[in-house]
Amino acid sequence: MTQKVLEKMMLRLLLPALLAISWQALAVVIDKPTTLPRLEAVGNVLAHPTEKILITGSLVENSIISLIRVACGFCLAAAAAIPLGILMGYFGLAERLFESAIELLRPVPPLAWVPLILAWFGIKSLADWFPEQSYSMICDSIQFSMVFIILIGAFFPILISTIQGVKSIPQILLESARTLGAKNLSLLYKVIVPAILPSIVTGLRIGLGVGWMCLVAAEMMPGSSAGLGYLIWYAYELLRTEIVVAGIVVIGLLGFFMDQGFRYVEQRFLWVNRMR
Repeated sequence: MTQKVLEKMMLRLLLPALLAISWQALAVVIDKPTTLPRLEAVGNVLAHPTEKILITGSLVENSIISLIRVACGFCLAAAAAIPLGILMGYFGLAERLFESAIELLRPVPPLAWVPLILAWFGIKSLADWFPEQSYSMICDSIQFSMVFIILIGAFFPILISTIQGVKSIPQILLESARTLGAKNLSLLYKVIVPAILPSIVTGLRIGLGVGWMCLVAAEMMPGSSAGLGYLIWYAYELLRTEIVVAGIVVIGLLGFFMDQGFRYVEQRFLWVNRMR
C-alpha cells in the first residue's frame, strides 16, 4: 500500500473517527444509555451479527430481508423508469403525454402514499401466492405495500436521469447514425442506449439511495415483523437504543457498499468505454 493511498484512507476515516470520539465522550458525560448508548454497547451488538436480537432475528437475517425488499422495489422501478425515460426523452409526443402527470406525482413524498397503499394491498405478500414451505421466508418478506413504497422512491430519480441522458445526446450523432442506415431498434440499441448508460447508472445510484432511505418507513408499516426498519422501531419501543444505533450503522454501511458497487461499475466499465 503506497503512502498516497494510505493518506487518502486516513483522510476519509478522519471525520468518522472524530464523530465516534465525540459520541463516546458525550455518552460518558450524559451517562444515560436509553438516550445515548456508549460505543461499546453498540459494538457488542455489531460484533454478534448472527445472534438473535429481541424476537426479531439476528442482524444478518434482518439485513437479508431488507435487501430482498429493496432489490424487488428497485428492480421494478428501474424496469419501469428506464423504458419510459427513453420514450419521453426521444419522442416529444410521449413527453407531452406523461410530463404533467410525472411532475404532479414526483413531489409527493412516498410516506404520503402509505394510507392508500395499505388500502390497496393490505399486508399481503408473495407468500399468499406461493405458500410452499421452502420459499415461505423469502416470499413472506416481500410484502407488496413495502415494495411499492420503495418503488415510488426509486422510480423518479431513475426516470429523470434517463430523460436528461437522452436529451443530452448530440443531434449530429443521431443524424449520422440515421445517415449510415440505423433505424428504429438498431438506433436504440447501438446509439441511444450506449450513449445514455452513464446517465442511467447515475439515476440508478440515486434511485437506489432514495429507495434504501424509504426502507425504514416501509418496514414500520403494519404487517411488518422483520427487517432493519422494524428492528429499529421495535428496539426503540423497548428503549434499547444500542440496538437502534446498531441498526442505523448497518443501514448506513449497506447503503455505502451498494453505492460503491455502482461507482465501481461506472468507473471500471463506462469510463473505459468512453476512453476507447
